[in-house]
Amino acid sequence: MAARRLTARPSPGATPVAQMIRLQNVSKTYFTKGKRDGVEALKPVDLHVPQGQIHGVIGLSGAGKSTLIRCVNLLERPTTGTVTVDGQELTGLSRDALNQARHRIGMIFQHFNLLTSRTVFDNVALPLELMGVKKAEIRERVTPLLELVGLADKASHYPAQLSGGQKQRVAIARALASRPRVLLCDEATSALDPHTTGAILELLQDINQKLGLTILLITHEMEVVKTICHRVSLISGGELVEEADVGDFFTAPGTRLGRDFLNDFLELEPPRTLVERLEESPGAKTHPVVRLAFSGDAVSTPLISRLARECGVDVSILQAKVESIQDRTLGLMIAELMGDADETRRAIAYLETHDLKVEVLGHVQRDD
Repeated sequence: MAARRLTARPSPGATPVAQMIRLQNVSKTYFTKGKRDGVEALKPVDLHVPQGQIHGVIGLSGAGKSTLIRCVNLLERPTTGTVTVDGQELTGLSRDALNQARHRIGMIFQHFNLLTSRTVFDNVALPLELMGVKKAEIRERVTPLLELVGLADKASHYPAQLSGGQKQRVAIARALASRPRVLLCDEATSALDPHTTGAILELLQDINQKLGLTILLITHEMEVVKTICHRVSLISGGELVEEADVGDFFTAPGTRLGRDFLNDFLELEPPRTLVERLEESPGAKTHPVVRLAFSGDAVSTPLISRLARECGVDVSILQAKVESIQDRTLGLMIAELMGDADETRRAIAYLETHDLKVEVLGHVQRDD
């Protein structure tokens, strides 16, 4: 299945934005010794992330998210395809050249991976020590990083003395020590509580804006995507099945899986008692149950009251919710459109002409 790619058109005279991460036909198959057939964890994918963008990859457990992100810095070497980061094709480099290139790619993980025997300062300094940077320069680089992540007063503390959020801040500072151009985040907030997650996301957004850092993150949390990502890709079975700007993905996902993710996130499903009565096909004495998605001006327009007047239907609102998605407002509603077949057909057509996303969930028997 081809990914649904929505490409923003540059304004006239705009300078094209460089592609910081470019995966072309990248796949990964794991082979077991002595066996001819392998496990295809990642099917051939193309992914382009412009400089300065925060791009999220979302999917269920086992979908291939971690394999994808680990192919970017070649912690997992792709079976096919090329990986280009900051204009340099990593898949064609020697081992030594690849190690040098990795200095420009920071990475943070779900479980922090701090050395318990080293202080906060020394954990952040570790990659610089391995690079052979002199002690004086290490101090000049680590001290402002601790200030950036809000841990200037924790420099001499050990990981056991820190909270989960503070440990992740140390990991972020460590990832930034080599002055990377790209930051990879592998489920970086999954082990944190919601309040701490919010603080870490705010920090990543701040780093993105202050340093112009390109961030590729994988997550199964829609809240993460909603909060900081500019663009999102949906992965399933090792395949990128959808890609869109975050606002478009939340207001009108183009795949069934995308709609399922959105519905789970918004917790907007018809009551179970209604689901049990739903029939797939309309009958002589049924009326439709619909899920409506409003965005833009439609959110503040009294369409439902107009619908009842102009189409002669009664509207029973079962659930409704309004969400702010970055610079957009999204309204969602589940409702029964109660009228005869002609009236409900006119009602659905009326809604569709007013730029609403209309999904018929099924039909239920009319009480009359």
